[in-house]
Amino acid sequence: MSDQKTTGMSKDRLMPNNQNIVKERVELNQGHQRLQGPIHSERPMRVICIGAGASGLCFAYKMQRSFENFSLTVYEKNAEVSGTWYENKYPGCACDVPAHNYTWSFEPKRDWSGVYAKAGEIYKYFNDFAVKYGLHNFCKTRHQVVGAQWVEQRGGWDVQIQDLASGQIIKDSCDILVNAGGILNAWRWPAIPGLKNFKGKLLHSADWDDSVDLKGKNVGLIGNGSSGIQILPAIQPIVKKLTTFIREPTWVSPPFGMDQHIYTDAEKQEFVKNPQTLIDVRKQNESGLNSMFGLYLKDTQVQNDMRKSMIDQMKTKLKDDDLEKKLIPTWGVGCRRLTPGIKYLETLHEDNVKVVYGEINQVTPNGCLCDDGKEYPVDILICATGFDTSFRPRFPLIGPGGKNLQDEWAKEPKSYLGLAAPNFPNYLIFLGPNCPIGNGPVLSAIELQADYMLELVNRWQTENIHAFAPRMEAVDDFIAHTDSFMKKTIWDEQCRSWYKNNSASARVSALWPGSTLHYIEAMGNVRYEDWDIKYTGNRFAYLGNGYSQTELDQTCDLGYYIRDYDDGQYSSTGKRRKVLTKSGTRGTTGVTSIGPLDRAENSDKARL
Repeated sequence: MSDQKTTGMSKDRLMPNNQNIVKERVELNQGHQRLQGPIHSERPMRVICIGAGASGLCFAYKMQRSFENFSLTVYEKNAEVSGTWYENKYPGCACDVPAHNYTWSFEPKRDWSGVYAKAGEIYKYFNDFAVKYGLHNFCKTRHQVVGAQWVEQRGGWDVQIQDLASGQIIKDSCDILVNAGGILNAWRWPAIPGLKNFKGKLLHSADWDDSVDLKGKNVGLIGNGSSGIQILPAIQPIVKKLTTFIREPTWVSPPFGMDQHIYTDAEKQEFVKNPQTLIDVRKQNESGLNSMFGLYLKDTQVQNDMRKSMIDQMKTKLKDDDLEKKLIPTWGVGCRRLTPGIKYLETLHEDNVKVVYGEINQVTPNGCLCDDGKEYPVDILICATGFDTSFRPRFPLIGPGGKNLQDEWAKEPKSYLGLAAPNFPNYLIFLGPNCPIGNGPVLSAIELQADYMLELVNRWQTENIHAFAPRMEAVDDFIAHTDSFMKKTIWDEQCRSWYKNNSASARVSALWPGSTLHYIEAMGNVRYEDWDIKYTGNRFAYLGNGYSQTELDQTCDLGYYIRDYDDGQYSSTGKRRKVLTKSGTRGTTGVTSIGPLDRAENSDKARL
């Protein structure tokens, strides 16, 4: 798959004239038009995708690989593609998943610099992916979607886009609207009184200003989440004084599975010369990541063992009774996103680092006034305080009846399997509510969602479907099951987390009720019974004039189904799964897990 090229495609084919597409699809939208052609005639199709990060690029790649009669535009607000890996440039920014497993399953990178890659190198991976497959031809950068309205008569969306270079509002339309904007793309300042009164330089980790020189300055750092944990050890050696403001504990874990290692030229060449060597590394890493799910279940041996192990490791690195009481959580490991922190805890002891635990009551012109009554002056204040993680669209999305999804999801987002919203037809979402964004390898989930979406897209194109949306009763059942399942997980404990919309007690709205492998199996087939599908005319009009596509293709084998043996797909879900996952090729002792996980995984699986 990775060897296929798109360089031979002309830009005209990739992005046909939109007016012609609209005219042709209106003509074919009427069911009777299909009666003139063979079964599964492909009507022209216009798709708009919002965002050219990992999800948007994956969708564009898979769409151009499989479809021919289509028009696709990916609108991206940034100046370049790659999403979060283009946006985040703060000191120490890196991925905490081994680099060889932070790739598409079909697109390895053989020359990663080390086990863990920094942001710039990951940006290059996704940008190179876009270049290799001609995906920039679909993308319009510095174009931000600012509104969308459902048009019932046509069965499609009118979309407004702002050209960020000129400020002009552009109008576009599509049959299917895909939101690949992601959840961690709308950074926000912390809600601290007086923040705008600060006279020094104010920075946010997701909007980093490289022109600011930290050398020799008194720097304040707010936050001890993923970004803050990476920033602190990266800037400590160059600043005069570093005051880190922490208001709550967090689990700081060792790297997932292995320590950092910089690959030698010989090791990189081995990956090139012997591809199976790299496949083995990737599979071993992925198996380890996929073995972690038992950690997230309450009262399992694996959770208890990991908790004891991490307490011991954090105490060893902190070596301070006061810091141990403040920074080691009382809630379970994984209630908030696990954060590997290379040299973070050790750096808290450095002479130029001051830990201030508690609330910041006010930001003054000179620094931060905290609840201990002291003011801590700083020259530069860094806010590593995260994003708006509400799942609400970043623009008005007006569906049938004038309902705005921003309002519908203002209090609680209700999605179907993390990729669609009830009552909003022909609208699909990457990494929506209750998807496996924190359950395991996320890129594999993105690939799966793209495949699922394109199944729906394919059916829309080859039948006279007017609109499709998940049924409300299916969404209600999914949420009821999810809420019941979450009571058994560590995510349900009393810890403030973006998994629960930055609350300690709200429902778990971000995560899938199972592992990533569980999601892969659950999403293997589209459950059309869960979808409300409306047709234009007779739903069987797609049968056409009685001819098959095969009969009209003069290059086809008209007896293609004649064979020497039965090589067809198995009918049962279990048998198909065994063939797909190569059941029987691995021993029964399990994979080598991370930390203490391997000691308890099998017993926990049996108990649950």
